[in-house]
Amino acid sequence: MSNNLAIYTKNLTKYYGKLRALNNLNLKIPYGTTYGLLGPNGAGKTTTVKMLNSIIKPSSGDAEVMGYNIVSQKQKVKLNCGFLSESLSIYEKLTAREFLEFVGELYNLPKKLINSRIDEFLKIFDLKKRENHLLEGFSRGMKQKVCLCATLIHDPKVLFLDEPTANLDPIAARIVKNIILDLVKKANKTLFICTHLLDIAKELCDVIGIIDKGVLIIEGSPKEVIDSVNASNLEEAYIKIMKPVDNKDYLAWR
Repeated sequence: MSNNLAIYTKNLTKYYGKLRALNNLNLKIPYGTTYGLLGPNGAGKTTTVKMLNSIIKPSSGDAEVMGYNIVSQKQKVKLNCGFLSESLSIYEKLTAREFLEFVGELYNLPKKLINSRIDEFLKIFDLKKRENHLLEGFSRGMKQKVCLCATLIHDPKVLFLDEPTANLDPIAARIVKNIILDLVKKANKTLFICTHLLDIAKELCDVIGIIDKGVLIIEGSPKEVIDSVNASNLEEAYIKIMKPVDNKDYLAWR
């Protein structure tokens, strides 16, 4: 594997019983790249990102993140990456500040640094007034904001975001998009974004891959994907590639 690759997979495959959720996925993602994995629900996006974060084991194939093997060096992978899951993992009996302090301590960060980053994130996400409120009283969107703060608190070089703007209002979604852009431009982060929203891909991603039924169908820059099927925009290209049979299918992935 080349040293300049943040994420590398070779024939990565996952079965759940007889169901093949991912089939021979091959990725080579350099550091500093924002990669978008697009596809409908059940396409294999979340399975991919969970394997790359050493949460579930592959059935076959191999992968490395930041040079660490996702099976034999899973603790290194988890310590050096940030993962925002679509299904929020949060302790609702803690306040927002207590939860973020807890996460920071898991990464053995100095107390002063933890508090400094918490103050910064709470201000950015407009949560300062709610920092001492229990998370059980937060809306789904507010919990999403707190979880994104937790994902960023240890300043990981590689970030995995599974539907990062899910359940956010337009203003909060804009804030998240701006943060993602800043992370790439100013902090040289590598981002792997799973989404079914084409505006995320168009605005944020250097490279996109379209996956369906566990198979990576096409990969390239948004322009390369558009040109490959003689489309005028990414939406038209996606429709041509996925070949929905009726409007019901079209609406399902939007």
